[in-house]
Amino acid sequence: MNKHRIEICLGSSCFIRGNNQFLTVIKDFMERTGIQKQVEVIGRLCEGNCKKGPVILIDGQSYQNLQLDSLEKLLIDLKERIKEKT
Repeated sequence: MNKHRIEICLGSSCFIRGNNQFLTVIKDFMERTGIQKQVEVIGRLCEGNCKKGPVILIDGQSYQNLQLDSLEKLLIDLKERIKEKT
Protein backbone atom coordinates (compact mmCIF):
# COMPACT_ATOMS: atom_id res chain seq x y z
CA MET A 1 0.00 0.00 0.00
CA ASN A 2 1.35 3.41 -0.95
CA LYS A 3 1.22 5.87 1.88
CA HIS A 4 -0.01 9.39 1.48
CA ARG A 5 2.66 11.94 2.26
CA ILE A 6 2.50 15.22 4.13
CA GLU A 7 5.68 17.26 3.84
CA ILE A 8 5.91 20.20 6.20
CA CYS A 9 8.47 22.96 5.72
CA LEU A 10 10.52 23.41 8.87
CA GLY A 11 12.48 26.40 7.61
CA SER A 12 12.56 29.23 10.13
CA SER A 13 10.04 31.44 8.30
CA CYS A 14 7.42 28.72 7.83
CA PHE A 15 8.03 27.39 11.31
CA ILE A 16 7.39 30.79 12.89
CA ARG A 17 4.40 31.49 10.61
CA GLY A 18 2.53 28.44 11.85
CA ASN A 19 4.12 25.15 10.90
CA ASN A 20 5.30 24.66 14.47
CA GLN A 21 1.62 24.58 15.54
CA PHE A 22 0.51 22.74 12.39
CA LEU A 23 2.85 19.84 13.13
CA THR A 24 0.95 19.19 16.35
CA VAL A 25 -2.42 19.67 14.65
CA ILE A 26 -1.51 17.16 11.93
CA LYS A 27 -0.30 14.57 14.45
CA ASP A 28 -3.41 14.98 16.62
CA PHE A 29 -5.73 14.76 13.59
CA MET A 30 -4.06 11.58 12.35
CA GLU A 31 -4.33 9.91 15.75
CA ARG A 32 -7.92 11.05 16.31
CA THR A 33 -9.09 9.80 12.90
CA GLY A 34 -6.96 6.64 12.82
CA ILE A 35 -5.16 7.44 9.56
CA GLN A 36 -1.61 7.43 10.94
CA LYS A 37 -0.81 4.10 9.24
CA GLN A 38 -1.79 5.47 5.82
CA VAL A 39 0.04 8.81 6.10
CA GLU A 40 3.72 9.60 6.35
CA VAL A 41 4.69 13.02 7.76
CA ILE A 42 8.07 14.36 6.75
CA GLY A 43 9.82 17.54 7.82
CA ARG A 44 11.58 19.39 5.02
CA LEU A 45 14.06 22.17 4.77
CA CYS A 46 13.10 25.49 3.25
CA GLU A 47 10.92 25.21 0.14
CA GLY A 48 12.06 28.63 -1.13
CA ASN A 49 8.58 30.14 -0.77
CA CYS A 50 9.21 31.95 2.50
CA LYS A 51 6.98 34.92 1.59
CA LYS A 52 4.11 32.49 0.97
CA GLY A 53 4.54 30.49 4.16
CA PRO A 54 3.66 28.47 5.92
CA VAL A 55 4.08 25.86 3.19
CA ILE A 56 2.88 22.25 3.35
CA LEU A 57 2.87 19.64 0.58
CA ILE A 58 0.26 16.90 0.56
CA ASP A 59 0.92 14.14 -1.96
CA GLY A 60 3.17 16.51 -3.90
CA GLN A 61 0.65 19.37 -4.07
CA SER A 62 1.96 22.57 -2.49
CA TYR A 63 -0.29 24.63 -0.22
CA GLN A 64 0.83 28.09 0.80
CA ASN A 65 -0.28 30.84 3.17
CA LEU A 66 -2.13 28.26 5.22
CA GLN A 67 -4.29 29.14 8.18
CA LEU A 68 -5.53 26.67 10.79
CA ASP A 69 -9.00 26.36 9.22
CA SER A 70 -7.62 25.74 5.73
CA LEU A 71 -5.22 23.09 7.10
CA GLU A 72 -8.11 21.32 8.81
CA LYS A 73 -10.06 21.27 5.53
CA LEU A 74 -7.06 19.78 3.71
CA LEU A 75 -6.72 17.08 6.38
CA ILE A 76 -10.43 16.23 6.17
CA ASP A 77 -10.11 15.96 2.37
CA LEU A 78 -7.12 13.65 2.78
CA LYS A 79 -9.02 11.48 5.25
CA GLU A 80 -11.92 11.20 2.76
CA ARG A 81 -9.53 10.16 -0.04
CA ILE A 82 -8.12 7.47 2.24
CA LYS A 83 -11.62 6.19 3.08
CA GLU A 84 -12.52 6.01 -0.63
CA LYS A 85 -9.57 3.68 -1.25
CA THR A 86 -10.48 1.27 1.55
